[in-house]
Amino acid sequence: MLLRHGKSDWSQPVADEQRPLKKRGKLGVQRMGAWLAQQAQVPEAVLASPALRARVSAEKCLKAMGETTDGLEMDPALYHGAPETLVARIARTPDTIQRLMLVGHKPDLEDLLHYLLPEPPALASDGKLLPTASLVRLAIDGSWSQLAPGAARLLDIRRARELPRHFPFPFPDGPERRERPAYYYVQSAVVPYRVHQGRLEVLVIGSSSNRHWSLPKGIAEPGLSLEASARKEALEEAGIEGDIDAAALGYYHYRKWGGCCEVTVFPMRVTRELADQALQEPQRARQWMPAEQAAECLRQPSLGAMVHELSSRLASAAAEASPAKRPSS
Repeated sequence: MLLRHGKSDWSQPVADEQRPLKKRGKLGVQRMGAWLAQQAQVPEAVLASPALRARVSAEKCLKAMGETTDGLEMDPALYHGAPETLVARIARTPDTIQRLMLVGHKPDLEDLLHYLLPEPPALASDGKLLPTASLVRLAIDGSWSQLAPGAARLLDIRRARELPRHFPFPFPDGPERRERPAYYYVQSAVVPYRVHQGRLEVLVIGSSSNRHWSLPKGIAEPGLSLEASARKEALEEAGIEGDIDAAALGYYHYRKWGGCCEVTVFPMRVTRELADQALQEPQRARQWMPAEQAAECLRQPSLGAMVHELSSRLASAAAEASPAKRPSS
């Protein structure tokens, strides 16, 4: 399979390899991933160009299939490589792999397609062969190492704009249709805490726009548990690591992307805090507050209740751990 990356964003003055995807580009490759999963055509191995727009396209596509990105491999050959170079790379694929997907760029993939097919494929109605987020499915006979010019058969060409705009929920073939892949609606968060000078404190962070205080929260990644996803978000959004208690503090719901998101909230005892210059999202403010103050400043009322639940839970644990007082004689 050959997947051209999604629509890129040319508005930012960056080097070609660092050009990001537009929102439209992300949705296009996600729709293609969901379609592949519904067709039972999930690739067993994925090679992608190291350019940012190709890497993110591969990641978004895989996650929309319900797959992890653990097996995704970046290969410089897919960044403006000649057909012979790409074929040489494909030839190294183990024969235990039945479905391989390459994620790259228009000129390279179109040149490869012409190289592998005995006849030129038909163009789309707009005269283009591979618009952004287009997928080509090819079949070959024999092993990967025997791939040669004109040796492939064209199965079909799918273009993201021809696919349904919305995603099935529940995944993969639920009756409801939502604006984002199904995994977006399952999320997890942490209440980061420490005991400082005998007082319970909670770390709050700025929202993405820094307009209000929040807590580290994010989408539960395919292949990761809710706790592991929460730990990942805590590091990315707040620059913290720590111990997460698997006993959740609670749950809350909010509406977004045309559906209802469910968030599971865990307590996290912070053991390490990155310096400001090492933060992945340095635009976010972060501040330690007494638990009572943090509960009041969080915009989501359910989160304030969970901070109080954390205080009660820790107080009960401390009482149970302290030695019982003996009655005086």
